[in-house]
Amino acid sequence: MAFRDKSGGGVAVPVRRASQARVLRIIGGTWRGRKLRFPASHGLRPTPDRVRETLFNWLGGRVHGSRCLDLFAGSGALGLEALSRGAAHASFVERDVAAARELRARLAEWGAADARVEQADAVTFLSGAASAFDLVFLDPPFDSDLLPRSAALLEHGGWLKPGALIYVEYAARSAAPPLPGAWTALKAKQAGEVGYHLFARAALNASTPHET
Repeated sequence: MAFRDKSGGGVAVPVRRASQARVLRIIGGTWRGRKLRFPASHGLRPTPDRVRETLFNWLGGRVHGSRCLDLFAGSGALGLEALSRGAAHASFVERDVAAARELRARLAEWGAADARVEQADAVTFLSGAASAFDLVFLDPPFDSDLLPRSAALLEHGGWLKPGALIYVEYAARSAAPPLPGAWTALKAKQAGEVGYHLFARAALNASTPHET
């Protein structure tokens, strides 16, 4: 997933030069080591490897066989990482035309068996007909109202299976955004000015990752 331009508040996350931000590497699973190219669009930056590694350590065995939704997908790194680690399906939603085109090309090149890319605004997408997912990656632009809006649509629109896991990023300096009451916080860490969090919908069960 790519971080976007968090305009308006000047979040102090260093912006890499375009030449440094065009290639990512899958860090685990069957595609481990493969390189992922994405457009050097203004404000598109990759989620750091260490954050992705921590996230997928949190998720553990919950990825294999899951249906994943990568909203505000950007580079698509999180959804691709999930597919590499055995996810049964991944849907990518990305508004940027060039980024969506590159994602489609990568999925075709790598022979992804069950994946699709929706070139669309995430809120518009979530307002349509729903299909339930086990795992959602949710990283909208900072300094916007898209996180609570998207979260509410996910919760009330039929997009989440019971016990679904939701990965959320927002500025570490910001107060926690309003999220659905059915979401239970499981994990949280900070990388620079970025806070990243894992939530579970509804009650925990034996297969849900616990806090350590």
